Amino acid sequence: MALKVGIVGLTNIGKTTIFNCFSNTRAEVSNYSFTSSKSNIGMTYVPDNRLYELEKYQKTEKIVHTTMEFVDLPGLTKGSSQGQGIGNSFLSDIRNVDAIVHVIRCFDDENLPHIEGSVNPVRDIEILNLELQIKDLESIEKKLEKAQKNAKSGAKEAKKEVELLTVYKEHLENFKNARTVPLKQEEKEVLGDLFLITDKPVMYVCNVDDSSASQGNLYSEQVKKYISENDSEADVLIIAARLEAEISELDENDRKEFLSDAGLTEPGINKLIRASYNLLDLGTFFTIGPKEIRAWTINKGATAPEAAGAIHSDLKRGFIRAEVIHYDDFMTYKSENACKENGKLKIEGKEYVVQEGDLLHIRFNV
Repeated sequence: MALKVGIVGLTNIGKTTIFNCFSNTRAEVSNYSFTSSKSNIGMTYVPDNRLYELEKYQKTEKIVHTTMEFVDLPGLTKGSSQGQGIGNSFLSDIRNVDAIVHVIRCFDDENLPHIEGSVNPVRDIEILNLELQIKDLESIEKKLEKAQKNAKSGAKEAKKEVELLTVYKEHLENFKNARTVPLKQEEKEVLGDLFLITDKPVMYVCNVDDSSASQGNLYSEQVKKYISENDSEADVLIIAARLEAEISELDENDRKEFLSDAGLTEPGINKLIRASYNLLDLGTFFTIGPKEIRAWTINKGATAPEAAGAIHSDLKRGFIRAEVIHYDDFMTYKSENACKENGKLKIEGKEYVVQEGDLLHIRFNV
């Protein structure tokens, strides 16, 4: 699925270091502001231990993870909405992502000067939010002007648009993001063609020092408090980017020992990838066999034919039925035959909504 997650933040806060930990594309990391004027794009697999659990009971030649695309956007600064720094490039690219990972500097380092002169994570969040809100406000005002003209001519739909756009305008003018606007979902959909930046789902990542990797620090606590009061539906993750960069260079055996010493059970990057996957409202189903065990990505709420289409368009077009085993049932009975004998293999039709972790076998005819 062609969905992208954008990694954003002020310049010199460690987002490119994080990007390099999981991406197949290595981007330049520098202590200087604005050394990059373009976005970096990379793919990464989505960690999923269920694939290896399935392999215990279904021997296979290969395991195939599902993947995600991340975009490391150029660092932002105050005034970017007016074209300062690399603002225009940043704001153009961020419109094309589907969700946002906002990285915030939560560490002190005298060798890495902060562009604002001091470390203050709440201030940094507000700077970036303001720049995005200004661009959204520009979009709202342009559409509102057009809607007002149409409303004067008596168009009923235009009058409704004016009402909704006015709500958005006042909300943004009060320094609030579009995703927290007090409107019902069906009302928001009326203005769906706006693609507002601050309406995109967001997750906040506190980039902390190595010693704070497992528990966070005072800076990350400030972020959590601020987000709980201003963007309560958003998640906050703790990542030590420099530590993660070291972990990513280690082999599997050394990695386990290193993680244990840092008080971690797994790389923080893995948590970030999975959280980003959930941020996009994505789900996973599996196909298993002697040739491969594979994870497939679908939107949550997808039907069986839609899941079949994720494998191949012919399977969707000629869909007949899906043979379904829930992951937990397979783990309990340990084989397809045992699941069938115990009534845990279900035959489902076109209306079936695929559940997280379903094992599917698609029957089709074209």
